[in-house]
This record gives sequence, structure tokens and C-alpha cells, in this order.
Amino acid sequence: MIDEFAKDSLHGRLRRDRKALLWKLDGLSEYDARRPLTATGTNLLGLVKHVAGVEARYFGEVFDRPSPEPLPRWQDHDGSDQWAAEDETLDQITGFYRRTWEHSDATINELPLDAPGHVPWWPEPYPNTNLFAIVVHVLGETIRHAGHADILREGLDGRTGVRAEHEQQIDQEARAAYRAKIEQAARSAAPIKA
Repeated sequence: MIDEFAKDSLHGRLRRDRKALLWKLDGLSEYDARRPLTATGTNLLGLVKHVAGVEARYFGEVFDRPSPEPLPRWQDHDGSDQWAAEDETLDQITGFYRRTWEHSDATINELPLDAPGHVPWWPEPYPNTNLFAIVVHVLGETIRHAGHADILREGLDGRTGVRAEHEQQIDQEARAAYRAKIEQAARSAAPIKA
């Protein structure tokens, strides 16, 4: 009973946070979705591409249920999963992510939480694991990168929110006043030395 409750709860949260991550691309041009927004090149479409690949591997290879989508060998990882090449469109990458959900959901639905899995890229003594640990791991990855996407999107055009249904109109004046209040508190706590 507790296993099914835990599985349903974790799976429900994963489904919710997948949608939140994908929503961060809503209304963006190809350029804004893929352009580097940090010094290290982090970008919104790259985050989605990365999480899609992570999910495809963990709910695929780890349980001997390979993704129906072609994936490069994990041994050949070169960072290209974190940005979109010129010939990869926003629709292609988001489509891959959505198709990955179907495959992952089938793995989660069909296997018990204690189903054994093997993560060959994890060092000893950790590669032997189970579905519960993998769901928690992928959920953590998804939440982490959705948080990155929150910050990137806010910096890009000011849009914030966890989910589309909770988004509020931007009140620039109220936002500026709130930021100024925080800045003043920071300056008061640690005066800037000339």
C-alpha cells in the first residue's frame, strides 16, 4: 500500500515538474529559447534537451528498456546535450522530451519500486539500484533544472512562476520597489566600502 502511494506521489510530482520546465519555453522564439544566458552557456532549450536525455537514459538503459529514441552512447558524453545545434529545432527537442515521458511513464507504471536497475555510469558501490532511487534521482534533476529555467526566464523577459496557471501579470513598479527594498537591506547589513 505505501509503495503504491509513494510511487503515485513521486510520479505525479515528476509529471507536474516536467510540464513546469517545458512551460519556461512558452512563447519564446528559436533564438531566445537557445541563446546562452549565463557565462557558461546555460540556455532554456538546452536545459530541456539535457533533462530529456537524462530521463531517457535513467528510465531506459538502467532497467534494460532502451529508449525508442536514438541516444548517443553515455560513454561519449561531450556536453552537447546541454545546447541545441543549428539543425535541432525547439519543436524537435520538446517533442523528444514529450515522447520520452511516454517511455518513462511506461517504465514507472510497469515496474515495482523495488525493481532492480543498473547505472553503469555511477561509480562503485552505487551502480546497482532500484526504481525508487531512480525516480527520486530523476525528479531531483528535473526540479533542479526547472529552477535554473525559472531564473533564466525571469532574466530574459521578467516572466516568473512555477506553473502557467499561477502566473501573474508583471507589475514593474511593485517589482522595482521590492528589489530596492532588498538592495537597501543588503547595503545596510554590509555597507559598501569606498
